[in-house]
Amino acid sequence: MSYVGVVLLSHSYDLVKGLEALLKQIQPDVPLSVAGGTESGEIGTDVFQIKKAIESVMNPKGVAILFDLGSALINAELAIEMLGNNKDIRLADAPLVEGAYAAIIQSGCGSSIEEVIKAAEGAKALNKL
Repeated sequence: MSYVGVVLLSHSYDLVKGLEALLKQIQPDVPLSVAGGTESGEIGTDVFQIKKAIESVMNPKGVAILFDLGSALINAELAIEMLGNNKDIRLADAPLVEGAYAAIIQSGCGSSIEEVIKAAEGAKALNKL
């Protein structure tokens, strides 16, 4: 079965690597990739790391991208643009940790890219409980 790929972006390498470890335990079959920090190990994001992360999980079901801060979004948009045919790559307006958890579960159910994004973005409502 093919699953929607999930990419996690953060300014902190340690943050996304820890989140990756958690999510791999929950849904080991879902394609998951991370990009965090700069090439020199500093806080920040790198458009080429992001592009590589997207490419590593790209498949016919699509790719859902979650990010931590605004400049990660800007670099994600640039990476998507660099990939050209990007209709199946979507950005989720979701909290990184909770949204990633929801996205990985939804993808593991064999859901569509639309359902995965909806689940991730639905995690915004968790702070209202």
